Amino acid sequence: MDALDHLESVIAGRIGGDPAQSYVAKLHAKGTAKIAQKVGEEAVECVIAAMADDRDGLVGEAADLLFHLLVLLADRGIALDDVRAELTRRDGLSGIAEKAGRAKE
Repeated sequence: MDALDHLESVIAGRIGGDPAQSYVAKLHAKGTAKIAQKVGEEAVECVIAAMADDRDGLVGEAADLLFHLLVLLADRGIALDDVRAELTRRDGLSGIAEKAGRAKE
């Protein structure tokens, strides 16, 4: 089991737990909007670290971003394997062709 699979498992075990005992449970109790906000904050912090050429900062912020993204996915009932399947589906497609093939909104 790799680190992301392990983290996904830990999050699944804590998401419905006691918010006083678990940060994951506390975030989940605050709802999807709060979790999504945290994902956005961590993404911005990644951008700031990258623009500052702060390698260590970017590594740390990327870890925070992945953690919060996994919490958001768990909150919405989406497994990491679902994301892996989508990435596999896109393998070999150019980014331009993939984007053009998406449904228009």
